[in-house]
Amino acid sequence: MSLRAACLLGFAVLAFLPRSLARAEDETPATIQAGNTVSIEFTLTLDDGTVVESSSDRGRPFVYQHGSSDLPPALEGALAGMGVGQEKKITLAPEDAYGAVDSEAFRTVPLDALPEGAREPGAQLVTSDPEGNPRPVRVHEVRVEEAVIDLNHPLAGQTVHFEIRVLAVD
Repeated sequence: MSLRAACLLGFAVLAFLPRSLARAEDETPATIQAGNTVSIEFTLTLDDGTVVESSSDRGRPFVYQHGSSDLPPALEGALAGMGVGQEKKITLAPEDAYGAVDSEAFRTVPLDALPEGAREPGAQLVTSDPEGNPRPVRVHEVRVEEAVIDLNHPLAGQTVHFEIRVLAVD
């Protein structure tokens, strides 16, 4: 390579580097905002420390679209503005999480409407809502010929605690 060619190549590299470095400095890390696809690790616990759910139990992160109502609005609000690698502990009161226990959400059904293995208090079942979406149901009480089922969310009335780490924001 001639000296002239080497000098031109050197100038080209030098001319390129400052612009690329300036671009890298100008780019701000992505933060969670409406429309982003977000990947998080989380652990959900109750006041007594009981672990309700954890992404580590699933063996994969939880992925959701921010602002699409996949999470309680108060949780989405607490996550807004976080960036990759950030961690946060978030406590939500029942009214900000899964709601208070609604006494109107208890229904009496004939005992034979329940599978035999689910005819005891605390048994968990899954039924469908009017739109066909799965809906968890808990057997609240069993009587001689009928049962009382609870249609509230399983975490209704509970204060919940989330430990969250943001893995990706796209």
